[in-house]
Amino acid sequence: MPKNLEISFLLDFYGDMLTDKQKDVVELYYNEDLSLGEIAAHSGITRQGVRDSIKRAEAQLLEYESRLRLADRFREISQSLDEIIGLAQEIERINDRFGASNDIYVRTSQIVRVARQMEDDHEVTGEKSIGI
Repeated sequence: MPKNLEISFLLDFYGDMLTDKQKDVVELYYNEDLSLGEIAAHSGITRQGVRDSIKRAEAQLLEYESRLRLADRFREISQSLDEIIGLAQEIERINDRFGASNDIYVRTSQIVRVARQMEDDHEVTGEKSIGI
């Protein structure tokens, strides 16, 4: 993942652990794509102060991830759910081709529904409601 997307992603998980000023500066830089000069004018600090604050915040976000691995786990769970959905859909296709068992179709549909619900719940709780 490119660094700007990675930092933005980590900010979703650990942003509340930064100071308000660091969080604001990093959000403006990575999510709003403002320049150091624009952020400096907005925040009332120097460009160098903005740069230093961003670098400190980046280091903290990366440190939090190296210790807690919440973003990594989020990605792993998302990939596993995608794989579960794909496999269940493959079973449905095979069932249609070779036997058309209604029981298999019902169960695979349930698996896909549950996995999609978990995916939706995971997206909501994984990024914004960690409660750190």
